[in-house]
Amino acid sequence: MNLWVVLTSSIILSGMLCYFLIPTAWRLGLIDNPCQRKQHLGQVPLIGGLSVFFTTIIVFGFAFNLDLHLRLFILASSLMVAIGVLDDKFDLSVRLRIVAQLTVSGIIVFGADTYIRHLGNVFGLGNVELGWFGVPFTLLAIMAAINAYNMIDGIDGLLGSMGIVSFSGIAVLAGGNGQTFAVAAATTIIGALLPFWARNTGIPFKKARKIFMGDAGSMFIGLSVVWLLALIIDPAQFNDSGNAVRPVAVLWLIAIPLMDMLAIMVRRVLKGQSPFRPDRDHLHHIFMRAGFSPREALICITAKAVILALFGIALEVWKVPESVVLLLYTIVFISYCLVLKFAWRFVSWVRTMRGIE
Repeated sequence: MNLWVVLTSSIILSGMLCYFLIPTAWRLGLIDNPCQRKQHLGQVPLIGGLSVFFTTIIVFGFAFNLDLHLRLFILASSLMVAIGVLDDKFDLSVRLRIVAQLTVSGIIVFGADTYIRHLGNVFGLGNVELGWFGVPFTLLAIMAAINAYNMIDGIDGLLGSMGIVSFSGIAVLAGGNGQTFAVAAATTIIGALLPFWARNTGIPFKKARKIFMGDAGSMFIGLSVVWLLALIIDPAQFNDSGNAVRPVAVLWLIAIPLMDMLAIMVRRVLKGQSPFRPDRDHLHHIFMRAGFSPREALICITAKAVILALFGIALEVWKVPESVVLLLYTIVFISYCLVLKFAWRFVSWVRTMRGIE
């Protein structure tokens, strides 16, 4: 399988869909209107997610053998995107979205008895086998990833950038371990994301019509990421070739979305609020309160995500003990939580350093 053909096909098809689906967005009412929480200019079509989804599924259909695992992923992602479209249009309740996400997770887990069976040697005492607990753990992990990428979608280019970083990391780790399908699948989604990212950010097409990903796209990205992560840590379950990647290593590939979601949800619960309550305390909001423009915040956060992903890949390549890898990840996460907890001090310090009143 030629990866350049897969990548080029995805880019071309996604670029076409990003253009031709815009009239459909207006007909279906898939339009994002500015409000107090959404401060963009004008009405923006929510078809980025549909473009990425349809591109991925079409390329998968032509390029890969549609075995049971891939058919289940297509079924689950189709349901996830359908729920996302309804959420984009009707703003579904949190309860309904959770039920839908649990259903989608169940299709992946129970459809082919595929779940995370162990966590690796994260405590230095041998592999932590999950046994029956692997099923609920995997269901929770899938839902966490879906919501992590949904919550990170706050400024132009951020969701696309986080997705590209995660899928690129997956491709690198999978390629280094001889997992051919995972590399090709990740490359497909990277190609599908690039035209959306260009239209969403205006780079390099400043005059092109802006589009947003929408909940359909953010939840599809989250589902795709966690599905591929499950694949590369246990390729035998998915009938893929190559060696397994240690589970703790993949956490670095999704560090920013995962840490941002967990830290924010913990803060909300400690305040007696719903963990799903929207607010303006995410990392990109902190950067913007510190005087950074949305583009500058995007660059800073993406750079941090790239650095963390590369660090995680290096730890895996060097075979650093898993207990040490987990300890380092925990230290980074605690540091992240402290930045959010004392965000006002961070903002004040940065504004002073930048000479902003």
